[in-house]
Amino acid sequence: MTVRWGILSASAIGRVVVPAAAGAPDAEIVAVAARDGVRAKAYAAELGIPLSFGSYDELLDSDEIDAVYVPLPISMHTDWTVRALEAGKHVLCEKPFAMTAADAARCFEAAERAGKVCIEGLMYRHHPQTSLARRLVAEGAIGRLAEIRAVLSVSVEPDDIRRTPALGGGAVYDLGCYCVSAIRLFGGEPSQVYAVQAQDGPDGEDLRTAAVLTLPDGVLGHFDVGLDLPRRDELEIIGTGGKITIPDPWLCRPGHIELERDGVTERLPVDPTGEWGLVGTAADSYRIELGVAAAVIAGAEREFGREDAIAQARVLESLRRSAKTGRPVPTARVMEP
Repeated sequence: MTVRWGILSASAIGRVVVPAAAGAPDAEIVAVAARDGVRAKAYAAELGIPLSFGSYDELLDSDEIDAVYVPLPISMHTDWTVRALEAGKHVLCEKPFAMTAADAARCFEAAERAGKVCIEGLMYRHHPQTSLARRLVAEGAIGRLAEIRAVLSVSVEPDDIRRTPALGGGAVYDLGCYCVSAIRLFGGEPSQVYAVQAQDGPDGEDLRTAAVLTLPDGVLGHFDVGLDLPRRDELEIIGTGGKITIPDPWLCRPGHIELERDGVTERLPVDPTGEWGLVGTAADSYRIELGVAAAVIAGAEREFGREDAIAQARVLESLRRSAKTGRPVPTARVMEP
């Protein structure tokens, strides 16, 4: 089954996703929409996309599209995900899926009503690099899991949308979603979070945040993120008998991870047989993600669905609340409508 995708927004990430789709036999990007028809047309011409639309609604009305990729600013994710589902399209929405657990639940309720698929776009989770690390932990390669440490930082200008509160800006939402997702993936659901932040000016959200998450069985997760720091991408999974280091955890480009035991470090290839056809670029993760999305749309069992997306949003909410109140916050389950 080839899924015909439309992109809502002529954003920079499309310049990665479109080439990624070209390498996926079950995905085809056929349309893009922008709020400006001239911009949409130029973007489509640049990337070889057949159709362009001067509004998001026009794209949703098209019968030429099966599914919609939503890379809009975070504050717009829920509304346009719901509108796309109500228009009869499947949805792959960029991370973070929603700003609140209630909004995440709203999206999945719309998907259920429409009989369509709704997916959160944390692409690194589907990559064989992540799968290898998960298998090693499950097999006890590092002994009993004890700590998970994640880091992600970038440097963006003050007027960047990632630093704009009205658009869902802030380090926790834009960057922390990766770290939280990885901590949850390897360590389970936190019972409590405690976060501190440096505010982005008097009217801004968090410019930098550091946090500790209390996980099951005495495991600790901790991360730091920043929007005005040098680029850092780090993930360490630490056990009583060793450590796994993933040097590029979010874009998954190096082709190996490191397993350290008894003072000896091994570099383990993530695709030793060449099964995944990795080429060492960011497009790999998106290509694999689009393939997973196509399989789910076709009816395959999904690993990450409603409960995962709601839990992720709930932890992000709790972190923001902790940072603002200066106190640890229990991650109690939200009451869904």
